[in-house]
Amino acid sequence: MFDRLRKHLPGKWGNVPVTVPVVRLQGAIGMASPLRPGLSLANVAQQLDKAFSVDGPAVALIVNSPGGSPVQSRLIHARIRALAEEKKKEVLVFVEDVAASGGYMLAVAGDEIIADPSSVVGSIGVVSAGFGFPEALAKLGIERRVHTAGPNKAILDPFRPEREEDVQHLKALQLEIHEVFIDLVKSRRGEVLSDNPDLFTGLFWTGTTARDLGLVDSLGDLRSVLRERFGETVKTPLISAPRSLFGRRQASGVEAGAVGGLTRGLADEALSALEIRALWARFGL
Repeated sequence: MFDRLRKHLPGKWGNVPVTVPVVRLQGAIGMASPLRPGLSLANVAQQLDKAFSVDGPAVALIVNSPGGSPVQSRLIHARIRALAEEKKKEVLVFVEDVAASGGYMLAVAGDEIIADPSSVVGSIGVVSAGFGFPEALAKLGIERRVHTAGPNKAILDPFRPEREEDVQHLKALQLEIHEVFIDLVKSRRGEVLSDNPDLFTGLFWTGTTARDLGLVDSLGDLRSVLRERFGETVKTPLISAPRSLFGRRQASGVEAGAVGGLTRGLADEALSALEIRALWARFGL
C-alpha cells in the first residue's frame, strides 16, 4: 500500500518531484530608457502571477538589484506579499551580487532571505544626486530662461544656483521616504534585526555580516538550498517575461512608451546607462 501511496508523495519521499518556480528580479528599479526597460511592477507582474500559480509549496525569487525608484520597489514588494498570502505559498529570496536600497526592499518581501557570502546587502536609505551648471552657462554666455506659475515650480533647477530652502525641502521628502523604508524593514524582520546603530544609515555589508545583523537569514545558493529542502529531484523552472513577435522581451507600461519614442535619439539611452552604471558602481560592481 505504501508503494502505491509513494508515487503521490513529493520530493525525496515519493516519485513526484516538487516544483519551485523561480523569478529573477534583476537590474535597476524603475529606470527605463528606449533600449533598457527598467525593473518595475509593470514588467514583472505577469511573471509573478504565473509563478504563484504553479502547483508547489514555494516560490523562489533571485534578487540582484542596486535599487532605484522607491515607489516601484514598494509596489513590487506589495504584489509579492499579496500573492504569497493569497496563494498560501512560502517566498524564498536568494541574493546574488547585490540587494541594496530598493533591491533590499524587494528582498524583505521574502519569508526567508538567503545570500551569497560575498553579496552586498543593505543601504537602507534614500539618495538624490545630480549636477549644477550655473557657472558653466555663464562662461558660455548662455542665459537660462524659466517662466513658472508658482514660485517653487522650478526648485532645484540644475542650471540655476542652489537655494538652501530648496535643499531643506528635498531633505524633508527624503526623511519621509526613509521612514517608510525603515518601517517596512522592521515590520518584516523586526524580530531578528540587531540593534546596530548603523543599520538604517545607508551603510551596506557583505552577505556574511548581513546575516549577523539580521538582514538575511542564512548563506547559500538557490540550487543547493532547494535540493536540500525539497529533494534532489526538485524542479526549478525559470519564469521569464513573454517574448514579443520579434523575440524581444515585451515591455509594458512606462517601458512600452519609451520604446515607442526611440526616434527621439540615443541621448536619453546614454544618460540612462550612465545613471544605472553609477548606481551599480556605488557597491563596487
